[in-house]
Amino acid sequence: MLSDDLKIKLKEMIAKLDGIESAADLPVLQAKYDELRKEQENPDLYSDLKRAEQINREAKNIGDKLDGILKMKSDLADLEALLDITAEENDEKGLGEVASEIEKLTEPLEKLHIQSLLKGEYDSCNAILMLHAGAGGTEAQDWTSMLYRMYQMFCDKMGYGYEELDFLPGDEAGIKTVTFKVTGDNAYGYLKAEKGVHRLVRISPFDSNARRHTSFASLEVMPEIENDTEIKIEDKDLRVDTYRSSGAGGQHINKTDSAVRITHLPTGIVTSCQTQRSQTQNKEYAMRMLISKLVELRIQEQLAKAQDIKGELKKIEWGSQIRSYVFCPYTLVKDHRTGYEDSNVQAVMDGNIFEFICDYLRKS
Repeated sequence: MLSDDLKIKLKEMIAKLDGIESAADLPVLQAKYDELRKEQENPDLYSDLKRAEQINREAKNIGDKLDGILKMKSDLADLEALLDITAEENDEKGLGEVASEIEKLTEPLEKLHIQSLLKGEYDSCNAILMLHAGAGGTEAQDWTSMLYRMYQMFCDKMGYGYEELDFLPGDEAGIKTVTFKVTGDNAYGYLKAEKGVHRLVRISPFDSNARRHTSFASLEVMPEIENDTEIKIEDKDLRVDTYRSSGAGGQHINKTDSAVRITHLPTGIVTSCQTQRSQTQNKEYAMRMLISKLVELRIQEQLAKAQDIKGELKKIEWGSQIRSYVFCPYTLVKDHRTGYEDSNVQAVMDGNIFEFICDYLRKS
């Protein structure tokens, strides 16, 4: 009977929400939210605009999470009561309405489930992404520009903002390297799933013999962190170089040496920024990226140590190939970590990568 099927489905959804509530730890989440709201009411908070922005962003993130869970709890309870009534009266029209409402709540419930998996210390942060073309000259550089467009379109679909921080164009076409910041709720939590090497297989438009080529581009993803008390950076550990912004024109050209490159001597980490209006702003962004990279390095070291303790054989290789995009002889995008596939390559290149990300988060 339809009513029995609906009862089973609804019980599964309620059980799933119970798991989400347990993972979120609502009392702790509510206490944190109340604490942040008190800070927001303190007029002295706004004497430090950066801290105020951070507090407001965190409060909104937690508030939205609480509202989403509580609303879903209320909606499912109402639906359960309605189902009991319609089933008892054998009201086919009412049962059809219940089935329709269950269908409407399925996707929002799954989004809450995915959000419940984002419990990392920096998951709620903005993200800094760095795309690098692999070996292969123009073909690899064109692939990098295609990925850059894919992530921009993904941001548009998610309602995220993005800002280019550094850009090095290809010799003939495409991009050698580009750094950009993505702003929005859980930007790092989602985009960390994209970290690694992305592989393209296609008939190259740059090959006059129309041969099939394989190209690679790598993506680094870091949480944007303006300050971290555990990261100590001394002036003697830094080399700061200034240079003229590169590019063929438009937003990528600057007639003064305002671009800044910072080298962290103990680790060899290099960050640079050239898209801001002044050398001071470029240096500030480059320093912010350096802090983020050092935090990401610490995360990697902690994960590696945890793997050693567990005695697992699997290596943590952040730069390993994660996904293939095949345009020819067939069309398929496949994630090698999870096995998730999508044969609609063009849709993926137009930014439809959320299901890849969700599948990774479910299985990681």
